[in-house]
Amino acid sequence: MSWHFPDGSLCTETTLATVTPEIAGWTYSGIQIFNFAKRLTVELTMTGVEGVLLPLSAQNLQVTLNDAPFTLKGRSGVFAAVSDWLYLPVNSKVSITGTTGEFALCTARTTQEFPAYYTAAQDVSVEVRGSGQATRQVTNIATSSSFAGAHKINVCEVLTPGANWSSWPPNRHDGIGDCPYNNEEIYYFRIGTTIGDHGDPDGQGLFHVYTVDGEVDETTTLHDGDIYIVPKGFHGPSVAAPEYPLYFLNVLAGPAQDRTMAFCDDPAHHWIRDSWTTQVQDPRCPMTNAEGKVTR
Repeated sequence: MSWHFPDGSLCTETTLATVTPEIAGWTYSGIQIFNFAKRLTVELTMTGVEGVLLPLSAQNLQVTLNDAPFTLKGRSGVFAAVSDWLYLPVNSKVSITGTTGEFALCTARTTQEFPAYYTAAQDVSVEVRGSGQATRQVTNIATSSSFAGAHKINVCEVLTPGANWSSWPPNRHDGIGDCPYNNEEIYYFRIGTTIGDHGDPDGQGLFHVYTVDGEVDETTTLHDGDIYIVPKGFHGPSVAAPEYPLYFLNVLAGPAQDRTMAFCDDPAHHWIRDSWTTQVQDPRCPMTNAEGKVTR
């Protein structure tokens, strides 16, 4: 069994990749990756889903949401800067126009309507998490702690400097056994270079997923644009090769009425969190902010 979808395996006539609950075999989480090279205007109806519209390498997106206009400044790539983003209410009608680049539409099935909300890049929460070789940047786009105006969806970005690990220690949130938290999670990976703004086709990384019962135990070679869905089990580490920094976009949603990003560590590795108190955080983090790449 593999939950790994190589770049291109989920493409459609209009998207670079599409994951629906039906494709994933679950109930809530979804993602679509669009490229304006395929079409300059994308028309959507958010039937039964709420969404987070996030530029990846697209800039100056003109969005009409239920007849209200918005402009998303965007960015030249996921390693270039933190981006602004837009929350799309369930059942809303959306038109998105641009000239070049990619953007993501992260979705979660819901019936509860919240108002549209635009967040400027400078208002997006950025934190440095972990320490030592597990230092990484977490950009809280629409997490339960950073954004209250959604029903189910959680969205964050993680940037990992070359040779570091993320998703460490391994954790799960599958609602199985003694872990009460339940979220379906999507990983959308981009692998860059030390000088590039976006993904590089030659980049590689690694990702490990394993279940409590041993049904799944897979370490996967990642390439730029790959998607991995995690319906259950421990996930981690996500490993960045020394010359190729790693980015992933996480989309999570589940059955709980109260949105949460909570998880259960693999008890064999929980001690690692305490070890961070005696380690030095990697000075390469944070890697980006609203103004661009962080220089030191």
